[in-house]
Amino acid sequence: MSILVVGSLAFDDIETPFGSSPDTLGGSSTYIALSASYFSDDINMVGVVGSDFTDEHFTLLHSRNIDTQGIRKVEDGKTFRWAGRYHYDMNTRDTLDTRLNVFADFDPHVPEQYRKSKFVCLGNIDPELQVKVLDQITAPEMVICDTMNFWIEGKPEELKKTLERVDVFIINDSEARILSGDPNLVRSARIIREMGPKILIIKKGEHGALLFTDSGIFAAPAYPLESIYDPTGAGDTFAGGFIGHLSRCENITDLELRKAVLYGSAMASFCVEMFGTERVVGLDLLEIEDRYQSFLDLSRIEA
Repeated sequence: MSILVVGSLAFDDIETPFGSSPDTLGGSSTYIALSASYFSDDINMVGVVGSDFTDEHFTLLHSRNIDTQGIRKVEDGKTFRWAGRYHYDMNTRDTLDTRLNVFADFDPHVPEQYRKSKFVCLGNIDPELQVKVLDQITAPEMVICDTMNFWIEGKPEELKKTLERVDVFIINDSEARILSGDPNLVRSARIIREMGPKILIIKKGEHGALLFTDSGIFAAPAYPLESIYDPTGAGDTFAGGFIGHLSRCENITDLELRKAVLYGSAMASFCVEMFGTERVVGLDLLEIEDRYQSFLDLSRIEA
């Protein structure tokens, strides 16, 4: 089924203890769409870029059968740019520079041909813009939303209005504690789910992810990697794998939600193995299925 992805497209200047990667293609919607493209061939993007976003970048997206008619190019502007430096634990990073550029005036317009999309994935953008996107969509089957502490602390009421219209909410553990006002993640999940989203995923970085539904709690492990080069975009790549798997399911059951968490985790584990989108772009389906099977094997106990 069709997937609509709305969020940022960006260029990142990334530094980690293991190297650096300037002018790296990034942005929340870029990672989401590329990840989801391994599960669906009907992905549509809405965003804004500047003149520095070249035909080569569009070609990369098109190579994964991603429709970019919803991306507006501002010829006299520059694409959103972020620069950051990660520390050895990779959970800590310093933002060195942020230049919103054309993204500062992003006003999402959903093309008519996208408005019947069955799955909508809202990347980390202003919650008021997330609502504006939803106002343009006709009866989506599932809405998935991401956010960050900047919006949780800066626009809490606007975010809560968004959450009233969301089916799946994806955040990390620190964001969950800030939004709920409770240090305990189980209580935090109950409080957040009462705000609207019946399905909640709390990402815990190197400690895996927790899925909360009416059926209970599912804990997914993290994949043990020897080399982690760049965690940028891992959370968005997770979201892409998650929604990608669900888009190919005839019925979204609790079992399929759990599978989707593992597929999302598998895609995120690939993302961190190289800088930017490099690893995600170069995957094949066999690699993904092998990594998914590895996640199953991590916690399997033979009777």
